[in-house]
Order: sequence, then C-alpha cells, then structure tokens
Amino acid sequence: MKLEDRDKEMYDLIKLEEEREEHSLILIASENYVDKEILEVQGSVLTNKYAEGYPSKRYYSGCRYYDDIENIAIERAKTLFKAEHANVQPHSGSSANMAVFYSVLNFGDTILGMDIAHGGHLTHGSKVSFSGRLYKALGYTVSKRDELLDYDEIREIALREKPKMIITGASAYPRMIDFMKFREIADQVGAFLMADIAHIAGLVTAGLHQSPVEYADFVTTTTHKTLRGPRGGLILCKKEFAKKIDSAVFPGIQGGPLMHVIAAKAVAFKNAMSQEFVSYQDQIIKNAKHLSMCMEKCGYRIVSGGTDNHLFLVDLTSKGITGNEAQIALERSGIMVNKNLIPFDTKGPNITSGIRIGTPAVTTRKMKEKEMETICDLIDRALKDVNNKSLHLEIKDEVKALCKDFSLYSLNH
Repeated sequence: MKLEDRDKEMYDLIKLEEEREEHSLILIASENYVDKEILEVQGSVLTNKYAEGYPSKRYYSGCRYYDDIENIAIERAKTLFKAEHANVQPHSGSSANMAVFYSVLNFGDTILGMDIAHGGHLTHGSKVSFSGRLYKALGYTVSKRDELLDYDEIREIALREKPKMIITGASAYPRMIDFMKFREIADQVGAFLMADIAHIAGLVTAGLHQSPVEYADFVTTTTHKTLRGPRGGLILCKKEFAKKIDSAVFPGIQGGPLMHVIAAKAVAFKNAMSQEFVSYQDQIIKNAKHLSMCMEKCGYRIVSGGTDNHLFLVDLTSKGITGNEAQIALERSGIMVNKNLIPFDTKGPNITSGIRIGTPAVTTRKMKEKEMETICDLIDRALKDVNNKSLHLEIKDEVKALCKDFSLYSLNH
C-alpha cells in the first residue's frame, strides 16, 4: 500500500514540503538539497538492520553487507579528506563533537572555543549545551577592530587559562580560518586541537579552504551543508586516537548506527571527489561574495566587510529592524534566512541585530552571479517594509517564478 493511501495526513505534509523547497529561495547557510540517489539510499531497506559495533565486530548476525558498506564509507572519507582514520557513525555534528570530548577529556576539564555570539557553535562551550555544562568552557571572540579572529588574543587566553582542548571552527564566521596558527597555539599550551568544519567541509575537500586535517588532532564535520550529503556526522583523526574515538562513539554515546545514512554518506563522499563538485564549491563562494557585495551597495553593513566562504552576516541596525523581523518578512516573501547574532550584539539570540545568508542551496540550483543580483533586489524590497504583507506576497510570486527557471526536479534532485 502506498503512503498516500495508508497515511494521507503525512503524505500531504511531505508534498507541501516538496512544494516549499521547490518554490523558495533557501539561503540558510546550513541547508542544501541532496542528490536523488541519496534520497534513494536513505529510503532503502538499509534502514531495517541493527549493526551495533564496527565492521567484522558486530553484535548481531546478518551484517555481512553492512560491513562492506561501512568500510566503503570509511575509505572514501579517508581518501576525500586525506585523513589517517575516519569514523562514519556519528548521527550528527553535535554527537561527533561529543565523542571527541569523551575520548580524551574528563568532566570539568577546561576547553576553549569560539563564543557562540561571535560565530561559534553550541557544542563549542555554550552554557546550554553539554559542552558548557560538563566542562569548564571558555570563549574567544572576534576583534572589535575588524570583526576577524585575533590569533594573538586567542594565544594570550590559551597561555593564561591552559585549556586541555582548543576548538576551532564556526557556524557564522565569514572568513578563512588559519588552522596552522591554531596548531601553534595548541602546542604552546599542550592542548588537544579539534577543528569543527561542519560548515566548510565542501570547501575544504575542493581545496578552496585550508584543510585542518594536517594540523588538528581531531576534525569533525556534518555531512550535509556544503558537503551536500545526508544529515549526519563524521570524525577524522590521527591513527593514535583511532581506538579512543571509536570507543567514544560506540559504545560511549551511541548504540546502533544508522546504516542507511552511512551508505548515503558514502555516496556523498564519492560525489565530492568529482571535478563537478569542485566547480560547484567555487561557485558557492563566487555567489556569496557577489550577493554580499550587492547588499552592501544597497546600504547594508556586512559584518567584517565581506566573505571568503559560503556565508555572510548582515547587520540590520542602521535599517531600524531586527533579525527576527527580517526573518519573518523574508519567509513571507518565500526567502529563507535565519536571524543571527552579530559580533558584540546588544540584542538577545531570539531577536538579534542581524541575519545570516548562505549560498550552498541556491548554487545547487545552478544559480550564479546574475541571480544573486535579483535575489538582493528581492531581499531589499521585502526588508524596506517588513510589515507590508501584500508586498511580501507579490515578492513571493516573483520568487516562485525565479525558482521555476531553476527547477530542482529538472536538475535530477
């Protein structure tokens, strides 16, 4: 029996979501569209099986093919990122980070990560996360001068506080990160170095951002976002930490791995090895740079003056509107962004002074610089009158027309 007949309520909601994704401009930096084959793998019989343990060391019988699938995913991840060891089982980027902490830290140990208000992630030491509750979490910020990372200041904090682990990586930082400098700082204080590249993993594999694999003891990432795979996590590390990492993931924090997701990760890793994927990553950056420049010309202040990667932050203070107001107005207009704190924000995380804009999803739709100019105009018109619902509906129709020219379905997605 088909889903439409067995559960019409759920079927209808899925169809509505398909329509939303098809007819919206997705500018949320952490979102993307997966390839058709990834949807196929995730909806396969691989979802049926428990495969607790690791290849050739399972706790249940019947895992012969699952061993092969996981081994393929591991080898592809190692090849793609040029890593010594890979664990493909983490359910998410957050659980990947948790496993790294559990592998070499004791509760109460000091960690130093990027402050969430300045672009870091919850799992880098936020007080509402396990990372801030189980460990003594300290944060570093961007400079007030140029809104960039100040490596000398980070070094000073590390020398003073002597953290056991330093975390580099971000969820809302638009500039390149110098992982070699973080390695030097970590070595000065005898700290482990963990690089969270969840946002920039695709750029890293394409050689468009410095890779941390050579410098960090541990590298974590999600497998979606710029990597354009299924929602999941991945840990890369030096061989010396392989056993500790594997034990931290299972049985440390997880039980049965999601084998349908691991198979989809393997497909994504293979896709990322192509020249087409490298060109796609290059266009993501071109689109982000061009869109940020267009918005700056329209009078919006861009945090740090621009971007080097797939995202940028827009300071709305001079426009007299909040990030929350902007997000609501843009969603009514068929444009999806997220409200976001900007460095030294005076508003709380539920209101914010800014929005975060990313280009991975619209680039997947084959949009380029010309379309970024159109998108800028649509955003600007919507934000000039955030309470004008009739205007937003007009813009939504224009968004729908633009999306029809870059249909997901015609692109085999």
